[in-house]
Amino acid sequence: MFKRVINHEGFWKGVVSVGVAFAVLFIVFKWILEGFSFAFITEKDPWLFLGAVLLGGFAYGFFVTYGKFWKKLKEKER
Repeated sequence: MFKRVINHEGFWKGVVSVGVAFAVLFIVFKWILEGFSFAFITEKDPWLFLGAVLLGGFAYGFFVTYGKFWKKLKEKER
């Protein structure tokens, strides 16, 4: 079932779109909580922060999209 889900048309596009949306929303909320200052990025290594946010966004996007497509394929089997 795993291979069927990840090879389904539109799966990876969904992973990327949900992951990028998560990363953007995370940065916006973090920016608001920090008082509209981007110091949370520049205080430490900015590449490490952005890499971690993108990796987290990818993981979140993968799990959410996997669940969506798994449910879709299970309903199609019935």
